Amino acid sequence: MLPPSNINVIGQSCVNAGLPQLAVGKRDISPFEFIPTWLAYTPVVLQSLLMGLVRLDWALPLSANPAIKLSGMVGESKNDIFEAVGPSTKAYILPSYTVTKVEGDDGEILSSILHGLSQQGLAYPLVAKPDLGCRGVGVKLIKSDEDLAAYLDTFPLNSRFLLQKKSMHKAEAGVFYVRQPDEEKGRIISLTFKYAASVIGNGVDTLQGLIERDPRAGKLAHLYLPRHQAALDWIVPKDEEFQLAFAGSHSRGSIFKNGNGYITAAMEEKLNNVLKDFDGFHYGRLDIKFDDIRNLMTGGDFDILEINGASSEAAHIWDSEATLSDIFSTLMYQYRLLYQIGYKQKQRGVKTPSIKQLLLAWQEEKRLVQHYPITD
Repeated sequence: MLPPSNINVIGQSCVNAGLPQLAVGKRDISPFEFIPTWLAYTPVVLQSLLMGLVRLDWALPLSANPAIKLSGMVGESKNDIFEAVGPSTKAYILPSYTVTKVEGDDGEILSSILHGLSQQGLAYPLVAKPDLGCRGVGVKLIKSDEDLAAYLDTFPLNSRFLLQKKSMHKAEAGVFYVRQPDEEKGRIISLTFKYAASVIGNGVDTLQGLIERDPRAGKLAHLYLPRHQAALDWIVPKDEEFQLAFAGSHSRGSIFKNGNGYITAAMEEKLNNVLKDFDGFHYGRLDIKFDDIRNLMTGGDFDILEINGASSEAAHIWDSEATLSDIFSTLMYQYRLLYQIGYKQKQRGVKTPSIKQLLLAWQEEKRLVQHYPITD
């Protein structure tokens, strides 16, 4: 598909500046956007059982990315991934400081963290995110010492979180990248634009009223109202835009749109150069921020927020215009590639982790996620 020749980009003063204008679709929310995970992945499981039988190894996906624990299927550490990259990749990752919450005096712990941030040259605003976790769980914007103290207070003991520099860019996307082990260059198989949900004030309605009256936000009020309790009675000034979701996660309220038509050869070449020294990474999604889609299409710079491995999704399937067939076929295609890469890695001598290791990591992550702070 050729990229659009005439791109109408959202203005720089808006929440989603730099992205293409959010087109009005046929439906505000599709009946498939929030289908249960077990349903979305039923065809994948059946296909995986068959592929594992053919290859006599159901754990092949766990060896696709040797640089990441369990290939990034579950329980991977964001900090460890950032430490595993080469200089070319690291130059694009937003700097962060990793904190392990331990027992002790809250004031002393906070003072130690602030000292560490200063040593790393990091200052507010920062983005706090659990080291282990997915789908935007526990992600918060930290603007002050008070915010940081509150996040620390609600974070589970003996667990790690990252404090990452907040990108100056407003446009966000998920870029799904695949490189076969026997090939020098990879390709982008999915581009997803992530729009932060927002409402526009009219000088009359309260924030709660604006949310409840919005065609899409009103259907997802259960996501937005709890996180904005303190401001629900505030009358939003006329024409003022109020951002409802910060974390770029569909399940936390962001709006995902299919951007595959904007993928270009220059964009792929740029990504290949960025990832050229990240040995052992062959399959996954990069969450990035950039200033303008036109620059991204011509190979312009961007910030890497996260690098996700084998459990990544080609997130364009959560576009409200996507059909159930789109979701099933895309996920099945992804996993065929994952098994293919895992098999090639095994042929090259990469040891396949055990299913037991996967289950233990899944149990640990599930236990932690239940205790993470509420997502912004």
